[in-house]
Amino acid sequence: MTLAASDTLYRKNQVVAPLGIIAMPGAEQLGAQINQFLVSWANENGIPDRNYLIDCECPRFASGDGKGLIKSTIRGKDLFIIVDVGNYSCTYKMFGKNNAMSPDDHYQDLKRIIQAASGKAHRLNVIMPILYGGRQHRRNYRESLDCAYALQELESMGVENIVTFDAHDPRVSNAVPLMGIDNVIPSYQVLKTMLKTIPDMDITPDNFMVISPDEGALGRNMYYATMLGVNLGMFYKRRDYSKIVEGKNPIVAHEYLGNPVEGKTVFIADDIIASGESMLDLAYSLKQKKATRILAYATYGLFTHGLEKFDKAYADGILDAVFGTNLTYRMPELLERPWFHEVDVSKYAAYFIAAINHDVSISTVIDPHEKIRTLLNARHNHME
Repeated sequence: MTLAASDTLYRKNQVVAPLGIIAMPGAEQLGAQINQFLVSWANENGIPDRNYLIDCECPRFASGDGKGLIKSTIRGKDLFIIVDVGNYSCTYKMFGKNNAMSPDDHYQDLKRIIQAASGKAHRLNVIMPILYGGRQHRRNYRESLDCAYALQELESMGVENIVTFDAHDPRVSNAVPLMGIDNVIPSYQVLKTMLKTIPDMDITPDNFMVISPDEGALGRNMYYATMLGVNLGMFYKRRDYSKIVEGKNPIVAHEYLGNPVEGKTVFIADDIIASGESMLDLAYSLKQKKATRILAYATYGLFTHGLEKFDKAYADGILDAVFGTNLTYRMPELLERPWFHEVDVSKYAAYFIAAINHDVSISTVIDPHEKIRTLLNARHNHME
Protein backbone atom coordinates (compact mmCIF):
# COMPACT_ATOMS: atom_id res chain seq x y z
CA MET A 1 0.00 0.00 0.00
CA THR A 2 1.35 3.43 -0.91
CA LEU A 3 1.28 6.28 1.56
CA ALA A 4 -1.54 7.87 -0.45
CA ALA A 5 -3.59 4.68 -0.22
CA SER A 6 -2.99 4.29 3.48
CA ASP A 7 -3.93 7.95 3.92
CA THR A 8 -7.32 7.11 2.39
CA LEU A 9 -7.90 4.65 5.20
CA TYR A 10 -6.07 6.04 8.20
CA ARG A 11 -6.88 9.75 7.94
CA LYS A 12 -10.18 10.00 6.10
CA ASN A 13 -11.95 7.09 7.76
CA GLN A 14 -12.45 6.10 11.36
CA VAL A 15 -11.87 2.51 12.44
CA VAL A 16 -14.90 0.43 13.37
CA ALA A 17 -13.12 -0.51 16.59
CA PRO A 18 -9.50 -1.04 17.74
CA LEU A 19 -7.91 -3.76 15.64
CA GLY A 20 -6.94 -7.16 17.05
CA ILE A 21 -5.50 -10.15 15.17
CA ILE A 22 -5.42 -13.73 16.40
CA ALA A 23 -3.25 -16.08 14.35
CA MET A 24 -4.38 -19.62 15.11
CA PRO A 25 -1.77 -22.37 15.56
CA GLY A 26 -0.42 -23.10 12.11
CA ALA A 27 -1.11 -19.58 10.81
CA GLU A 28 1.50 -17.74 12.88
CA GLN A 29 3.82 -16.96 9.95
CA LEU A 30 1.06 -15.48 7.80
CA GLY A 31 -0.29 -13.58 10.80
CA ALA A 32 3.12 -12.07 11.54
CA GLN A 33 3.54 -10.92 7.93
CA ILE A 34 0.09 -9.32 7.88
CA ASN A 35 0.71 -7.66 11.25
CA GLN A 36 3.99 -6.20 9.96
CA PHE A 37 2.23 -4.43 7.07
CA LEU A 38 -0.59 -3.10 9.26
CA VAL A 39 1.82 -1.74 11.86
CA SER A 40 3.94 -0.11 9.13
CA TRP A 41 0.94 1.64 7.56
CA ALA A 42 -0.32 2.84 10.93
CA ASN A 43 3.10 4.23 11.84
CA GLU A 44 3.34 6.03 8.48
CA ASN A 45 0.15 7.85 9.41
CA GLY A 46 1.23 8.83 12.90
CA ILE A 47 -0.45 5.99 14.77
CA PRO A 48 2.17 4.50 17.10
CA ASP A 49 0.78 0.95 17.18
CA ARG A 50 3.47 -1.68 17.57
CA ASN A 51 1.57 -4.92 17.46
CA TYR A 52 -1.97 -6.05 16.68
CA LEU A 53 -1.34 -9.73 17.38
CA ILE A 54 -3.10 -11.34 20.35
CA ASP A 55 -1.71 -14.59 21.72
CA CYS A 56 -3.94 -17.63 21.87
CA GLU A 57 -3.53 -21.30 22.66
CA CYS A 58 -5.52 -24.48 22.07
CA PRO A 59 -4.04 -26.99 24.53
CA ARG A 60 -5.02 -30.66 24.54
CA PHE A 61 -5.64 -33.03 27.38
CA ALA A 62 -4.00 -36.45 27.20
CA SER A 63 -7.34 -37.90 26.07
CA GLY A 64 -7.38 -35.63 23.02
CA ASP A 65 -9.99 -33.20 24.37
CA GLY A 66 -9.11 -29.57 23.78
CA LYS A 67 -9.96 -26.04 24.81
CA GLY A 68 -9.34 -22.54 23.52
CA LEU A 69 -7.55 -19.83 25.48
CA ILE A 70 -7.07 -16.14 24.58
CA LYS A 71 -4.17 -14.74 26.61
CA SER A 72 -5.02 -11.02 26.70
CA THR A 73 -8.06 -8.78 26.55
CA ILE A 74 -10.08 -8.52 23.36
CA ARG A 75 -12.90 -6.41 24.80
CA GLY A 76 -14.21 -3.90 22.28
CA LYS A 77 -11.81 -4.98 19.51
CA ASP A 78 -12.54 -5.57 15.86
CA LEU A 79 -11.15 -9.10 16.03
CA PHE A 80 -9.73 -10.91 13.00
CA ILE A 81 -9.00 -14.62 13.47
CA ILE A 82 -6.62 -16.13 10.91
CA VAL A 83 -6.83 -19.91 10.49
CA ASP A 84 -5.06 -22.31 8.10
CA VAL A 85 -7.17 -25.46 8.05
CA GLY A 86 -4.70 -27.07 5.63
CA ASN A 87 -1.68 -27.01 7.94
CA TYR A 88 -0.92 -30.66 8.61
CA SER A 89 2.44 -29.88 10.26
CA CYS A 90 0.67 -29.03 13.55
CA THR A 91 0.53 -31.97 15.93
CA TYR A 92 -0.89 -32.88 19.34
CA LYS A 93 -0.56 -35.78 21.77
CA MET A 94 -3.41 -38.22 22.27
CA PHE A 95 -2.98 -41.25 24.54
CA GLY A 96 0.77 -40.81 24.12
CA LYS A 97 0.64 -40.81 20.32
CA ASN A 98 1.59 -37.90 18.10
CA ASN A 99 -1.29 -36.92 15.77
CA ALA A 100 -1.21 -34.48 12.87
CA MET A 101 -4.02 -31.94 12.93
CA SER A 102 -6.62 -32.42 10.23
CA PRO A 103 -8.87 -29.69 8.78
CA ASP A 104 -11.52 -30.91 11.25
CA ASP A 105 -9.14 -30.26 14.17
CA HIS A 106 -8.29 -26.75 12.94
CA TYR A 107 -11.96 -25.93 12.48
CA GLN A 108 -12.81 -27.14 15.98
CA ASP A 109 -10.01 -25.01 17.43
CA LEU A 110 -11.36 -21.99 15.53
CA LYS A 111 -14.73 -22.49 17.19
CA ARG A 112 -13.03 -22.85 20.57
CA ILE A 113 -11.29 -19.47 20.15
CA ILE A 114 -14.57 -17.87 19.08
CA GLN A 115 -16.14 -19.27 22.25
CA ALA A 116 -13.20 -18.00 24.31
CA ALA A 117 -13.93 -14.49 23.03
CA SER A 118 -17.19 -14.85 25.01
CA GLY A 119 -18.96 -12.05 23.18
CA LYS A 120 -16.47 -9.45 24.42
CA ALA A 121 -15.14 -8.44 20.98
CA HIS A 122 -16.86 -5.61 19.15
CA ARG A 123 -16.96 -7.70 15.97
CA LEU A 124 -15.74 -11.13 14.89
CA ASN A 125 -14.12 -11.66 11.48
CA VAL A 126 -12.47 -14.82 10.16
CA ILE A 127 -9.64 -14.93 7.62
CA MET A 128 -9.81 -18.50 6.26
CA PRO A 129 -7.72 -18.59 3.06
CA ILE A 130 -8.61 -22.20 2.22
CA LEU A 131 -12.25 -22.79 3.13
CA TYR A 132 -12.97 -25.65 5.51
CA GLY A 133 -14.79 -28.32 3.52
CA GLY A 134 -14.48 -26.15 0.42
CA ARG A 135 -14.12 -29.11 -1.92
CA GLN A 136 -17.31 -30.63 -0.52
CA HIS A 137 -19.41 -27.73 -1.73
CA ARG A 138 -22.34 -29.52 -3.38
CA ARG A 139 -24.37 -32.64 -2.82
CA ASN A 140 -24.36 -35.70 -5.05
CA TYR A 141 -26.57 -38.53 -3.83
CA ARG A 142 -26.51 -38.96 -0.03
CA GLU A 143 -23.54 -36.75 0.88
CA SER A 144 -22.74 -34.16 3.48
CA LEU A 145 -22.52 -30.43 2.72
CA ASP A 146 -19.56 -29.63 4.96
CA CYS A 147 -18.65 -26.16 3.70
CA ALA A 148 -22.19 -24.76 3.66
CA TYR A 149 -22.94 -26.08 7.14
CA ALA A 150 -19.64 -24.73 8.53
CA LEU A 151 -20.44 -21.25 7.20
CA GLN A 152 -23.89 -21.38 8.78
CA GLU A 153 -22.37 -22.53 12.06
CA LEU A 154 -19.86 -19.67 12.10
CA GLU A 155 -22.65 -17.21 11.36
CA SER A 156 -24.66 -18.58 14.29
CA MET A 157 -21.60 -18.07 16.53
CA GLY A 158 -21.52 -14.36 15.73
CA VAL A 159 -18.98 -14.16 12.91
CA GLU A 160 -19.89 -11.17 10.72
CA ASN A 161 -17.27 -11.36 7.95
CA ILE A 162 -15.28 -14.16 6.34
CA VAL A 163 -12.42 -13.51 3.93
CA THR A 164 -11.30 -16.45 1.82
CA PHE A 165 -9.01 -16.73 -1.18
CA ASP A 166 -9.86 -18.41 -4.47
CA ALA A 167 -12.73 -20.52 -3.15
CA HIS A 168 -13.21 -23.85 -4.91
CA ASP A 169 -16.79 -22.79 -5.66
CA PRO A 170 -17.69 -19.24 -4.53
CA ARG A 171 -21.39 -20.07 -4.88
CA VAL A 172 -21.19 -21.77 -1.48
CA SER A 173 -21.62 -18.26 -0.04
CA ASN A 174 -25.32 -18.63 -0.95
CA ALA A 175 -25.61 -20.75 2.21
CA VAL A 176 -25.24 -17.57 4.32
CA PRO A 177 -26.75 -14.70 2.32
CA LEU A 178 -26.78 -12.31 5.29
CA MET A 179 -23.12 -12.77 6.29
CA GLY A 180 -20.30 -10.85 4.63
CA ILE A 181 -18.08 -13.13 2.54
CA ASP A 182 -15.22 -11.87 0.38
CA ASN A 183 -13.67 -14.29 -2.09
CA VAL A 184 -10.30 -12.75 -2.97
CA ILE A 185 -8.49 -13.71 -6.17
CA PRO A 186 -4.78 -12.73 -6.05
CA SER A 187 -4.46 -12.40 -9.85
CA TYR A 188 -2.19 -9.37 -9.76
CA GLN A 189 0.21 -10.99 -7.30
CA VAL A 190 0.39 -14.12 -9.49
CA LEU A 191 1.12 -12.21 -12.70
CA LYS A 192 3.66 -9.97 -10.97
CA THR A 193 5.56 -12.98 -9.59
CA MET A 194 5.39 -14.84 -12.90
CA LEU A 195 6.71 -11.91 -14.94
CA LYS A 196 9.46 -11.27 -12.41
CA THR A 197 10.47 -14.96 -12.36
CA ILE A 198 10.50 -15.34 -16.15
CA PRO A 199 11.57 -11.92 -17.49
CA ASP A 200 12.03 -13.11 -21.10
CA MET A 201 8.48 -14.46 -21.46
CA ASP A 202 6.56 -13.26 -24.51
CA ILE A 203 2.89 -12.80 -23.57
CA THR A 204 1.59 -11.86 -27.01
CA PRO A 205 -1.31 -13.91 -28.48
CA ASP A 206 0.99 -15.56 -31.00
CA ASN A 207 3.25 -16.95 -28.28
CA PHE A 208 1.16 -17.35 -25.14
CA MET A 209 -2.06 -19.15 -24.17
CA VAL A 210 -4.08 -19.69 -21.01
CA ILE A 211 -5.51 -23.18 -20.48
CA SER A 212 -8.22 -24.07 -17.97
CA PRO A 213 -7.62 -27.50 -16.39
CA ASP A 214 -11.38 -28.19 -16.23
CA GLU A 215 -14.78 -26.51 -16.48
CA GLY A 216 -14.74 -25.58 -12.78
CA ALA A 217 -11.62 -23.43 -13.23
CA LEU A 218 -12.86 -21.77 -16.42
CA GLY A 219 -13.81 -18.50 -14.71
CA ARG A 220 -10.39 -17.78 -13.17
CA ASN A 221 -8.56 -18.73 -16.38
CA MET A 222 -10.93 -16.64 -18.48
CA TYR A 223 -9.98 -13.66 -16.32
CA TYR A 224 -6.25 -14.21 -16.93
CA ALA A 225 -6.80 -14.66 -20.67
CA THR A 226 -8.91 -11.49 -20.86
CA MET A 227 -6.47 -9.35 -18.90
CA LEU A 228 -3.50 -10.62 -20.93
CA GLY A 229 -5.37 -10.42 -24.25
CA VAL A 230 -4.55 -13.99 -25.27
CA ASN A 231 -6.51 -17.06 -26.37
CA LEU A 232 -8.14 -19.46 -23.91
CA GLY A 233 -8.36 -23.23 -24.17
CA MET A 234 -9.65 -25.83 -21.73
CA PHE A 235 -9.66 -29.48 -20.79
CA TYR A 236 -12.67 -31.42 -19.62
CA LYS A 237 -12.44 -34.51 -17.47
CA ARG A 238 -14.04 -37.82 -18.35
CA ARG A 239 -14.65 -39.63 -15.08
CA ASP A 240 -15.67 -43.13 -14.04
CA TYR A 241 -18.76 -42.44 -11.94
CA SER A 242 -19.12 -46.09 -10.98
CA LYS A 243 -16.14 -45.84 -8.59
CA ILE A 244 -14.95 -43.65 -5.73
CA VAL A 245 -11.20 -43.57 -5.09
CA GLU A 246 -9.83 -41.41 -2.25
CA GLY A 247 -13.14 -39.57 -2.04
CA LYS A 248 -13.59 -38.79 -5.74
CA ASN A 249 -14.53 -40.40 -9.04
CA PRO A 250 -11.31 -41.32 -10.89
CA ILE A 251 -10.48 -39.46 -14.10
CA VAL A 252 -10.47 -41.64 -17.20
CA ALA A 253 -9.06 -39.07 -19.61
CA HIS A 254 -8.51 -35.34 -20.19
CA GLU A 255 -9.91 -34.02 -23.47
CA TYR A 256 -8.63 -30.73 -24.89
CA LEU A 257 -10.80 -28.03 -26.48
CA GLY A 258 -9.20 -24.96 -28.02
CA ASN A 259 -6.67 -23.51 -30.45
CA PRO A 260 -3.38 -25.30 -31.20
CA VAL A 261 -0.71 -24.86 -28.52
CA GLU A 262 2.26 -25.73 -30.73
CA GLY A 263 5.20 -23.40 -30.15
CA LYS A 264 3.48 -21.49 -27.35
CA THR A 265 4.02 -20.89 -23.65
CA VAL A 266 1.01 -22.24 -21.76
CA PHE A 267 -0.26 -21.02 -18.39
CA ILE A 268 -2.62 -23.23 -16.35
CA ALA A 269 -4.34 -21.83 -13.23
CA ASP A 270 -6.21 -23.85 -10.61
CA ASP A 271 -7.17 -23.43 -6.98
CA ILE A 272 -5.55 -26.57 -5.52
CA ILE A 273 -2.80 -29.00 -6.41
CA ALA A 274 -3.54 -32.01 -4.21
CA SER A 275 -2.03 -35.21 -5.57
CA GLY A 276 -1.02 -33.27 -8.68
CA GLU A 277 -1.97 -36.10 -11.03
CA SER A 278 -4.40 -33.98 -13.04
CA MET A 279 -1.92 -31.13 -13.49
CA LEU A 280 0.81 -33.51 -14.59
CA ASP A 281 -1.53 -35.30 -17.01
CA LEU A 282 -2.33 -31.95 -18.60
CA ALA A 283 1.35 -31.03 -18.81
CA TYR A 284 2.26 -34.29 -20.55
CA SER A 285 -0.70 -33.93 -22.91
CA LEU A 286 0.26 -30.34 -23.80
CA LYS A 287 3.87 -31.37 -24.42
CA GLN A 288 2.60 -34.03 -26.82
CA LYS A 289 0.77 -31.22 -28.60
CA LYS A 290 4.16 -29.45 -28.86
CA ALA A 291 3.71 -26.65 -26.35
CA THR A 292 7.08 -24.94 -25.81
CA ARG A 293 6.84 -24.07 -22.12
CA ILE A 294 4.28 -25.02 -19.46
CA LEU A 295 3.67 -22.91 -16.36
CA ALA A 296 1.27 -24.07 -13.64
CA TYR A 297 -0.29 -22.11 -10.81
CA ALA A 298 -2.36 -23.23 -7.83
CA THR A 299 -3.36 -20.99 -4.97
CA TYR A 300 -2.84 -23.91 -2.59
CA GLY A 301 0.04 -26.27 -3.30
CA LEU A 302 -0.78 -29.21 -1.03
CA PHE A 303 1.18 -31.95 -2.88
CA THR A 304 -0.49 -34.68 -0.84
CA HIS A 305 1.35 -37.44 -2.70
CA GLY A 306 4.82 -35.92 -2.46
CA LEU A 307 7.03 -34.07 -4.92
CA GLU A 308 8.79 -36.86 -6.79
CA LYS A 309 6.53 -36.87 -9.86
CA PHE A 310 6.90 -33.11 -10.20
CA ASP A 311 10.68 -33.45 -9.86
CA LYS A 312 10.68 -35.93 -12.73
CA ALA A 313 8.41 -33.76 -14.89
CA TYR A 314 10.74 -30.80 -14.33
CA ALA A 315 13.87 -32.86 -15.02
CA ASP A 316 12.30 -34.22 -18.23
CA GLY A 317 11.40 -30.73 -19.44
CA ILE A 318 7.66 -31.33 -19.21
CA LEU A 319 6.83 -28.75 -16.55
CA ASP A 320 8.86 -25.54 -16.41
CA ALA A 321 7.52 -23.85 -13.26
CA VAL A 322 4.86 -24.15 -10.58
CA PHE A 323 3.61 -21.07 -8.71
CA GLY A 324 1.79 -21.18 -5.38
CA THR A 325 0.85 -18.76 -2.62
CA ASN A 326 1.94 -18.53 1.01
CA LEU A 327 -1.69 -18.70 2.19
CA THR A 328 -1.35 -22.25 3.47
CA TYR A 329 1.40 -24.49 4.80
CA ARG A 330 4.16 -25.37 2.35
CA MET A 331 6.41 -28.27 3.21
CA PRO A 332 10.06 -27.17 3.60
CA GLU A 333 11.13 -29.50 0.78
CA LEU A 334 8.77 -27.70 -1.60
CA LEU A 335 10.34 -24.32 -0.92
CA GLU A 336 13.74 -25.74 -1.88
CA ARG A 337 12.60 -27.03 -5.28
CA PRO A 338 13.92 -25.04 -8.28
CA TRP A 339 10.61 -25.41 -10.09
CA PHE A 340 8.48 -23.90 -7.30
CA HIS A 341 8.01 -20.14 -6.99
CA GLU A 342 6.14 -18.57 -4.09
CA VAL A 343 3.53 -15.84 -4.54
CA ASP A 344 3.39 -13.61 -1.46
CA VAL A 345 -0.22 -12.62 -0.73
CA SER A 346 0.25 -11.36 2.84
CA LYS A 347 0.17 -7.69 1.78
CA TYR A 348 -3.06 -8.24 -0.15
CA ALA A 349 -4.62 -9.93 2.91
CA ALA A 350 -3.55 -6.95 5.01
CA TYR A 351 -5.34 -4.63 2.57
CA PHE A 352 -8.59 -6.43 3.22
CA ILE A 353 -8.21 -6.42 6.98
CA ALA A 354 -7.46 -2.68 6.93
CA ALA A 355 -10.40 -1.94 4.63
CA ILE A 356 -12.86 -3.98 6.71
CA ASN A 357 -11.56 -2.42 9.92
CA HIS A 358 -12.15 1.05 8.44
CA ASP A 359 -15.50 -0.05 6.97
CA VAL A 360 -14.67 1.05 3.42
CA SER A 361 -14.82 -0.64 0.05
CA ILE A 362 -11.61 -2.40 -0.90
CA SER A 363 -11.84 -0.75 -4.34
CA THR A 364 -11.00 2.58 -2.68
CA VAL A 365 -7.64 1.12 -1.66
CA ILE A 366 -6.61 -1.17 -4.50
CA ASP A 367 -8.00 -1.86 -7.97
CA PRO A 368 -6.55 -5.15 -9.26
CA HIS A 369 -7.63 -4.39 -12.81
CA GLU A 370 -5.72 -1.12 -12.86
CA LYS A 371 -2.74 -2.72 -11.12
CA ILE A 372 -2.60 -5.45 -13.77
CA ARG A 373 -2.89 -2.94 -16.61
CA THR A 374 -0.10 -0.85 -15.10
CA LEU A 375 2.05 -3.97 -14.68
CA LEU A 376 1.50 -5.05 -18.29
CA ASN A 377 2.10 -1.54 -19.66
CA ALA A 378 5.36 -1.30 -17.73
CA ARG A 379 6.37 -4.71 -19.06
CA HIS A 380 5.50 -3.68 -22.64
CA ASN A 381 7.48 -0.43 -22.37
CA HIS A 382 10.47 -2.29 -20.94
CA MET A 383 10.40 -4.86 -23.76
CA GLU A 384 10.43 -2.05 -26.31
